[in-house]
Amino acid sequence: MNFQQLPIPGLIEITPRRHGDERGYFAEIFRLDLFCQEAGEATFVQENESLSSRVGTIRGLHFQTEPFAQGKLVRCTAGAVFDVAVDLRAGSATFGRWAAVELTPEKGNQLWIPAGFAHGFCTLKPDTVINYKVTAYYSAQHDKGLAWNDPAIAIAWPALADAETLSAKDRVQPLLADLPAHFRMESQPCA
Repeated sequence: MNFQQLPIPGLIEITPRRHGDERGYFAEIFRLDLFCQEAGEATFVQENESLSSRVGTIRGLHFQTEPFAQGKLVRCTAGAVFDVAVDLRAGSATFGRWAAVELTPEKGNQLWIPAGFAHGFCTLKPDTVINYKVTAYYSAQHDKGLAWNDPAIAIAWPALADAETLSAKDRVQPLLADLPAHFRMESQPCA
């Protein structure tokens, strides 16, 4: 596996090595020992799947607060997705900055997003499916969000991003300037 640190500390693109022949390929898509060496300790407790039928579907930006803050390991198993993480860790040199990776089944890459980040994506192909493992169970009480189009963050969404696809919840998420400091850089574990 190749672990590539993104410009924001903590975010890692993980690309498995594929061993192929005329039948197809084999790849290890997760190994706890290698993951812990590169990203730190994490215990995944839930796995989620999302299907978005329309191109340009925007989901997010979402996060959960303590004690249910989630680290996420995201991969795309059908279609393609522009996957985004925004640093929400107060005290971080990259607070309010974003990074994105295009995830595809052809590449087989994944994005590790530790707790302390908001996560969202835009589908690039129809019938896009993402799977993601999380380090804390879903908690409606701790489920929070951030405006996908906050001008202070200025995410360079793909031109096909369609605001009409936003859920009712995502249409009313607050701006970064209006969020309380849910996370602090010095107190954030890896997962």
